[in-house]
This record gives sequence, structure tokens and C-alpha cells, in this order.
Amino acid sequence: MLLFSFITLVCQAFTDERFRLSESVRDEAEKKYGMSARHRLDEWVELIRNDESVADMEKLAKVNAFFNRLDFVDDSLHWGQQDYWATPVEFLASDGGDCEDFSLAKYFTLKVMGVSEERLNLTYVKALNLNQAHMVLTYFEVPGEEPLVLDNLIDDIKPASQRTDLLPVYSFNGSGLWIAKMRGRGDLVGKSDRLSRWMELLARMPQGFN
Repeated sequence: MLLFSFITLVCQAFTDERFRLSESVRDEAEKKYGMSARHRLDEWVELIRNDESVADMEKLAKVNAFFNRLDFVDDSLHWGQQDYWATPVEFLASDGGDCEDFSLAKYFTLKVMGVSEERLNLTYVKALNLNQAHMVLTYFEVPGEEPLVLDNLIDDIKPASQRTDLLPVYSFNGSGLWIAKMRGRGDLVGKSDRLSRWMELLARMPQGFN
């Protein structure tokens, strides 16, 4: 499965001098989704391998633009189930996913590129214009201060105060869960049953991501 292939390639990213993706992963993606899937994975590897950005903001811009090219597709149509959290390999190979898949792919890619997990949160919000739950990736240049929002709904990376169309609910990463308050992380409440899918995903990840 592509999931296990992703675990293998991430382990390689931590042990090899340069990030790489095995030929078997490319072959598997091409067999299931076509030659274009192989090309998307190759582009992802090159994005990471060729990155010479010093500042986090450069990395954020590159990664946000890279993934926002993909199509938004509802889980029920794309994966045949109501709420499936795809790995970045599955997301790229299948050429689409929902808001969680965009956010997760950006999160893990930025971590591989050297952005500190302490600066990254996966944040659930209510998208007021759509009147529905939505996930974005938030980045804190200074812990506790107002974050920047990486979102598949718009291409621009904006401070949270400028995203008046989003109502924050809670955010999380490998360190815990914070209730509401997008301008800062709010109150730390630890782990939560509401994060069962996140915890399940982390359990499938190798050391360095959990």
C-alpha cells in the first residue's frame, strides 16, 4: 500500500543524506494512478531536495503553492468513505483530497524541510462562507503570537486576523490540543478523543513524526 511506502520513504529521509523516493513507490503509484502520479511524486521529491531556503517563510510559500495546485475532492467520492486522512504520497499520487489532506501534506513536508514542529499547528476552523468545518495549517513565527494561515481555499498566506472568514475551533500537533483562539494557541488541554484520526495516523508514522 502507498501508506507503508510513505513510512519507508520518510525513514529514508531521516537516515539518508538527501531525501529520496524509492523506485518501487513510483512504480506502485504509476500502476494505480498513471504516469502523471509518478511525475507528481518526482516533483515533490525535487521540491524537498532542491530547497535551499534559509527562512521559514520561503519554505511556507513553496510548499503552500506546490500543494494548492491539486484538486479538492470530497472523501466520500475520492476514497469511498466519509473521513479518510491520506498520507502525502496517497494525496499526490491520487491527485486530490480534502482540506485535511492538504493540511497534513503541508505539515509533514515542512517538517522534512526543517521547519520546527513547535511552529506548526493543524487547526480546525469553521469556514463561515461555506458554513462547514474546515482544516488549515497555521505557522507561528513567535510562539503564542498571531499565526499565519496556509489554506487550500486561497493561495495567499495571511495572518489569522485577516482571515475573518474562518472561526477557529481547536488546533493540534504532536504536542497536544489547544481550544480555539487562533491568535495564539489558546488553552492546552492535552490529547483528546476528537483527535482519534490524527493519533491513528501518527501511530503509523516512523520515529521523528510522533
